[in-house]
Amino acid sequence: MSYEKPPSGPLRKDYEGDIETTQEPSSEFAVLEDERDIATHVITVADDETLNPWTFRVLILGLGLSGFGGVLAEIYYFKPQTVLVSTMFLAIITFVLGKAMESVLPSRGYLRFLNPHPFNKKENAFIVIMASAAANSALATEVLAVQRLYYGITPNPGASIFLLFASQLTGYGIGGLFRSVLLYPSKMLYPGVLPLVSMFDALYKDAAGASKKLRLFWIAFFVIFFWEILPEWMFPLLTGFSVFCLANPRSVDFTRIFGGSNGNEGLGLLSICFDWQYIAGDKICVNPMAIPLKVQFSNLVGYILCIVVFVAVYYNNIWNAKTFPFISQTLFYANGSVYNQLLILNNNLEVDPALLAEQGLPSAAATGVNSMVLSSLQGMAATFTHLLLWNRSDLRGAWSWLTPSALRHSWAAFNWKFWRDDGMREAVEDESDLDPHYREMLKYPDAPNSWYLVTLFISIIVSLVIIYKIDSTLPWWGLFLALILATISVVFFGSLYAMTGLQFVIQPFVQMIGGFIHPGKPVANMFFVLFSYNSVTQAQLLLRDLKIAQYTKLPPRAAFTAQISGTLFGAVLNFVLMNSIIDNQRPILLSVEGTNIWSGQQPQSFNSQAIAWGGLSHQLFAVNQRYQWVAWAYVVGLFVPVPFWVVYRFWPKLRTDYLYTPIVCYYIGYLSVGINSSVFMYFTIAYVSQWWLRTRYPRWFTKYNYILAAALDGGTQVMVFILSFAVQGASGEVHPFPQWWGANQAGEAIQLCGTSDADVCCRQLRSLRGHLDRLSFELRRSIYHFIGLTHVLDGPEMGPSPT
Repeated sequence: MSYEKPPSGPLRKDYEGDIETTQEPSSEFAVLEDERDIATHVITVADDETLNPWTFRVLILGLGLSGFGGVLAEIYYFKPQTVLVSTMFLAIITFVLGKAMESVLPSRGYLRFLNPHPFNKKENAFIVIMASAAANSALATEVLAVQRLYYGITPNPGASIFLLFASQLTGYGIGGLFRSVLLYPSKMLYPGVLPLVSMFDALYKDAAGASKKLRLFWIAFFVIFFWEILPEWMFPLLTGFSVFCLANPRSVDFTRIFGGSNGNEGLGLLSICFDWQYIAGDKICVNPMAIPLKVQFSNLVGYILCIVVFVAVYYNNIWNAKTFPFISQTLFYANGSVYNQLLILNNNLEVDPALLAEQGLPSAAATGVNSMVLSSLQGMAATFTHLLLWNRSDLRGAWSWLTPSALRHSWAAFNWKFWRDDGMREAVEDESDLDPHYREMLKYPDAPNSWYLVTLFISIIVSLVIIYKIDSTLPWWGLFLALILATISVVFFGSLYAMTGLQFVIQPFVQMIGGFIHPGKPVANMFFVLFSYNSVTQAQLLLRDLKIAQYTKLPPRAAFTAQISGTLFGAVLNFVLMNSIIDNQRPILLSVEGTNIWSGQQPQSFNSQAIAWGGLSHQLFAVNQRYQWVAWAYVVGLFVPVPFWVVYRFWPKLRTDYLYTPIVCYYIGYLSVGINSSVFMYFTIAYVSQWWLRTRYPRWFTKYNYILAAALDGGTQVMVFILSFAVQGASGEVHPFPQWWGANQAGEAIQLCGTSDADVCCRQLRSLRGHLDRLSFELRRSIYHFIGLTHVLDGPEMGPSPT
């Protein structure tokens, strides 16, 4: 196959459909308007074919950092807020260690294979993809954790590990087959990876051109690195600081609306968060400096509506809201006590009608029900309609392979000896919807579809064996229905993720389908979710990492190798650490509130929904039942995008195309779990970055925005990892910071909001004022001493020293 390299130097910008063939803007001050501008102006398109990613350094660092990422991901799974392991964090560690190996290892003689050339960008990308594939808490560990915590079941370790392997790789097989639709087009931007690739460009370009970027990067990295010691250990009050809670610290209503620094405490309205871990690891789980403004606007609309709806539902006592906690993921009896689901299950882990009659139907917190109604189901339904209305042409290609001519061509071209497939793509130059970065990749042999088909086939066979080996109660036909549902969902939610950078949690929708298919079987429901929902998320992660390879020009076969090896290694470590944390933190994981360090909110939520949907779907969610609107919301959600589309067709100046209706629907319910004090700061920083800097200072934005985002993520997560093992008990022993008003170790966290004891509250506030007075006094002393006014130090102007 011939390949003609694009001409060097500044290129013109030319659109033909969705084709993009350019790099440089007409002016360095031009505002970046769309995905095409960002993909070609923020990151480098050119490729250096001489860079070799297959080195000894890649093997050692890839395995080491895959273990590192797999352990860290499992730690985050048991945190009070969902935080993803940042690829920037992994990339920084890789860069430092890679350069160290370059300096230390011999580069001549018999051992020169250890250090054949300077550490390069493609080696770094290989290791990051491998480590990021490992740095995800496998959903199978959630299933296993629920069985250990709530059912007293400890499955065979060998079967558990094979369950992890099969469930993680199934999504890779599905996602890999949709690369032509979800990876290659230029509008499939994957905004979340832009800071990473921008950082690579800064680290590996010539020193003169990258010096300013590197200086900014390392300054920001070390500043945030040392800063995070305060909110994470010494001064946890900085996780969420609310002026309203300080003004009325005894009000429970203020706690619900303005609180949010503790898990499941409140909505965090106007709270100020100084912990970047939670700002950038918010429920959106993407750095606020990376998500495009159009998407941020839809997030903000959903967030505002979420506060309004949650408050209205609770204070109008809908679904008996006031009987239960304001925010919770647990099921309850009618009197508000925690529901014991084991008392309604027989020996086959199925719901027994007689036992259910004795215990009664469980209830859920109203905000949890509201989240299912508005975020999960309307968000699901609205996604299908929105993409069919606005992105029909983009989705049409996803099913083109099912046409008779395409099937005949695939059969004729298929090579059963997949290991010999040359992987070269045919007639690709004629395609009209390719990312310019992908065009640079055409010189490399592809990891062909046959590789992904084999991965999918082996995963399905192993899954069929495992679901019977560990008594999952999921029948074989249920497994295949789960895979069909996953395949359809990958197309729609993969498209939305690629364009917006937001990864929707479609788990409740999948649980609803599984619950009606397998009524009375909560354990079967968990496994149905594992092979459907988890396959969707794994497909999205595969495509994201392949986009990193595409932007960095890492050959496809190297990317495939990194992805598979990292996933398998990380799954084993997920399993080992999950068991360690459950052994050491079991009481905290079973408590409703948890702490601001450890929390079982994720397994709690998964178990509660498995019981509600898998065991009691007909009793709770069917027509005329207590929570019937959860299911009806799916039907209503199908029509939500239609009015916006109609308005845009007739009155385009109203710009209703600026709203992603699935995102608005989804985020109407996204404050229903975890720590919410970071949301206000998230949107503030997003506005400063994606609007103010991008439009007012476009040159600075293009050069530095994404590199600064990478530094903040990287420095934060390095320190979080260190503190998790050093002082926060990931290895079994906790070393809390000494008790003071900013670190209330006697309770869950500092309670400036919702404190029931007025005397305790007043003591905390007096202590706070005393510390501020002392700080002010010492600051004035230092200033006077520095400027030479030593005579003032002992004069009346200083006043008495505060005690």
